[in-house]
Amino acid sequence: MTDRSLSLRDYRLTLAEILYHLPDHPNVLQTFVWQDLDLAPDFPVLNRFLSFWQREIEGKLHSVKIATSAIVSDRMRSPSAVFYLN
Repeated sequence: MTDRSLSLRDYRLTLAEILYHLPDHPNVLQTFVWQDLDLAPDFPVLNRFLSFWQREIEGKLHSVKIATSAIVSDRMRSPSAVFYLN
């Protein structure tokens, strides 16, 4: 699907900052940034990714910070919402 058709279905540009523990050094946190189009507030695309992470990647999740905004084509705007998951 195109970005336009997804925005008509209320998909939003979603950015997640994921903090996770390094497998070899569990006291050290690393950051991973994820971006995709997703549906707020349930975030099914992000939840599928986080399920994959927990199943397949050794680094244990610490926290996830989510920012979401309407899809824009001409200019950049501030996120319309920010969510924290711990």
